[in-house]
Amino acid sequence: MIEKRKEEHINICATKQVQAKYNYWEDLILIHQALPELNMPEIDLEISLFNKKLQAPIIISGITGGYSKAKKINSNLASAASELQIGLGLGSQRPMLERSKYIDSYKVVKDFDVPLVIGNLGAPQLVSQNKKDKPLTLANCKSAMEAIGADILAIHMNFVQEIIQPEGDVNAYGCLDRIKELASELPILAKETGAGISKQMAIDLKSAGVKGIDVGGVSGTSFAAVETYRGKAIGDVTRVKLGKLFWDWGIPTPVSLFEANVGLPLIGTGGIWSGLDAAKALCLGASAAGMARRLLEPAMKSTKAVIGELEQIIEELRCALFLMGTKNASEVKRKQVIITGRTKEILDSLRYDL
Repeated sequence: MIEKRKEEHINICATKQVQAKYNYWEDLILIHQALPELNMPEIDLEISLFNKKLQAPIIISGITGGYSKAKKINSNLASAASELQIGLGLGSQRPMLERSKYIDSYKVVKDFDVPLVIGNLGAPQLVSQNKKDKPLTLANCKSAMEAIGADILAIHMNFVQEIIQPEGDVNAYGCLDRIKELASELPILAKETGAGISKQMAIDLKSAGVKGIDVGGVSGTSFAAVETYRGKAIGDVTRVKLGKLFWDWGIPTPVSLFEANVGLPLIGTGGIWSGLDAAKALCLGASAAGMARRLLEPAMKSTKAVIGELEQIIEELRCALFLMGTKNASEVKRKQVIITGRTKEILDSLRYDL
């Protein structure tokens, strides 16, 4: 069941239109410097994130794991991350904890020198979903991290997806307390998967002891959309209607970067398609930009294809910083961006002084 679901998710993301209906990144305009007074090849993209040195502020967000073709995908991604010395997140490791045969699709990343490896487990699995289920324990979480040599463990929050899945886990009671419990023992990254993080949620997560927040906002892949296609395939009219209704539910990624700025490292994930988008995320306070969808198809092909795509993205980022007159990735300032459109309307309604 899990393997079938994971394969369906990948196939849908690779072949169907699952993006949010509005691209909030297009509302942002970076300030051009006609005379940058820089030598572009000398621009320094190196950053430090969770005490790990990355050669560019790029994270490959968790894509998959737990089915037959996932090992190749994760191997290609890990090899590319190692080659370019950027961060790598894994897909949910729940399958490997339930069935040992899936471990290889994740632990393949240990074959490569990836500077920052991010493990991944779901918040819904931290609490009991029915009388038969046993919540994940601290030992389970440690095991998941050890299996892949993770430097930090992402706890993903995906309740928009869960409410639409026929097999969805919809008990969220006690998740924050469990995150606090885990964060007292392990380095935890709080990660949304497409619906964003509000200010109060960011404050609560910081109080719980997480080391960082991946905002995972609206603009990229909508997992409500993914589940809409799954619902269509089995003729589940209720799930299809729910999926369409909640397709764009959540907080846009640029807005969430404002909201979640509570003094923790932020990863701007959700609709990042280019190096220019990544530069915009940095301007809004992100320490790094996370991306997945643009890398999925290359990852299904080869390491060379992934490296080629990432090198293009990194060059796009370098060009954006050059044209802003910014000599290194850690110096991008919020004042270098103009905010327009729906994003400005939302921020104005939230009373942000732009």
